[in-house]
Amino acid sequence: MANRLMCKTMGVACLGLAMAWSAPAAFALADVIETPARPTDLAPENLLNDATRTGDRIVAVGERGHIIYSDDEGKTWVQGEVPVSVTLTGIDFGSETHGWAVGHSGVVLHTEDAGATWSLQLDGIRAAEMAIESREDQIAAIEKRIEEAPESEKSDLEWALDDLYFALENLRADLDVGPVNPLLDVWFENDSHGFVVGAYGMFLRTTDGGETWVDWAPRIENRQNFHLNGITRVTGGALVVVGEAGQIHVSVDGGETFQRRESPYEGSLFGVIGTGQVNEILAFGLRGNMLFSTDLGKSWRMIPNSAGATLNNGAVAEDGRITLVGNGGAVLLSTDGAETFRENFRSDRDGVMSVVPISGTDLLLVGEGGVKITDARGKNLQ
Repeated sequence: MANRLMCKTMGVACLGLAMAWSAPAAFALADVIETPARPTDLAPENLLNDATRTGDRIVAVGERGHIIYSDDEGKTWVQGEVPVSVTLTGIDFGSETHGWAVGHSGVVLHTEDAGATWSLQLDGIRAAEMAIESREDQIAAIEKRIEEAPESEKSDLEWALDDLYFALENLRADLDVGPVNPLLDVWFENDSHGFVVGAYGMFLRTTDGGETWVDWAPRIENRQNFHLNGITRVTGGALVVVGEAGQIHVSVDGGETFQRRESPYEGSLFGVIGTGQVNEILAFGLRGNMLFSTDLGKSWRMIPNSAGATLNNGAVAEDGRITLVGNGGAVLLSTDGAETFRENFRSDRDGVMSVVPISGTDLLLVGEGGVKITDARGKNLQ
């Protein structure tokens, strides 16, 4: 169950079901937003969807609102205090102590103490309301442009207007059901400036540490509201967003504007990282497809991968080793800057959702089987 083919525990592949949920389901969603995560010693053994390092601490997020942290490279874990019970899908820190986590029902959580305690900043109802307000403003602006535009331009504007009306209807239908749509990833530059991305093109920005958010979806070329699955900053400063239908969006001005890049792959991309080299992007996703660019996505090279397992996440170690992880226990390693990857599969075949390099060449993996400490090939060390 735990794979991005189901986009972080049914976040995307089963989104269609959300549209058919009944009113009782909406109440259930409200309940898990209002119910704190239950303390359990089993949290490190249950499904975890993402992990990151902040200072000397590693923090991981997963199902039932579980957030756990370790100060000894994953040997022991403490469960954080979390005000929601929804599945959490992504985590990032803007500084050593200030971090954000996102998840189902459109929740955004914030910590000021490196993951020990969390507060709810945003839920899917408010996110939907912001998106509706934004689409209404766009519709009004395009209707005015159509009135003033020459006949040769009206057809394209009318197509864009139809897309906006369709998106608005869907957003209103979602709001009637409740906070159903998940956020899937988060990136913060510092304690103030950050973005979250998610299903159906959700894209929000904050410049005040999450106190307020702005719908940023109109800033990218995504008229069909495809899912946005990952966001990161690569060496050199560019921001990169990837998603469904081979979407790749790049910003070189801190996220003020984004340009859509031509992609050699039209399937879903579930993750994106830098390689440590300036302007290099490594995007990856469904069926093990890997796309590598040295010029911020202006050109791409497909990296051979005979393993074929869907890839969910990746990380770069201090020595430059690149590790990608995925379904079926896939652990792929490159020691030549993403030119080639050595393919390994863990014996347990549990899906791996995220990886954090730790001491030496060892790795901390999280996924279907919780936390696992492994060597570079994914073989268990504890």
